[in-house]
Amino acid sequence: MVYIFLAEGFEEVEALTVIDYLRRAGVDIKSVSINESVDVKGAHGVTVKSDITIADADFDACEMIVLPGGIPGTTYLGQCAELVSQIKNFAASGKKTAAICAAPTVFGKAGILVGKKATCYPSLEGELTGADKVTDKVVTDGNVTTSRGPSTAVYFALELIRILKGEEIKNNVKADILLDE
Repeated sequence: MVYIFLAEGFEEVEALTVIDYLRRAGVDIKSVSINESVDVKGAHGVTVKSDITIADADFDACEMIVLPGGIPGTTYLGQCAELVSQIKNFAASGKKTAAICAAPTVFGKAGILVGKKATCYPSLEGELTGADKVTDKVVTDGNVTTSRGPSTAVYFALELIRILKGEEIKNNVKADILLDE
């Protein structure tokens, strides 16, 4: 089970690309609202009905936490005490975490990037506390995967598929979406 967390003002391309591609790969992914309501409005006015709220999340059954970026969505994710606590728990136990665009800053503030390579939206690199900052589209260092922004969402989703399902399934999805690079 993978959880992708949605807060008001999330980046729609980053969240929906990950959800769609992981489902194509057969990954059990659930969108999780950090609010009391399952309805969450994105940064560009697209309202999404999440699968569950954080109150219903079973973190013991979750193998990966994913954070899409977006402003103010990232700010709200970082202010969600339950989510930040779980991110720290996942990091401490070696479970997988992933974030794209502005959202890797939540990891930086949570202290889980120390000594790891990480990337994010260019103007926010200063908030990757303790990280070895890189400019790759996507980087995985141990149990942490990070990515740059909306234009890298496809590559981010494919990397998550590789991690969760292997190279063959990743390549199958890549072929299905006609990505030939």
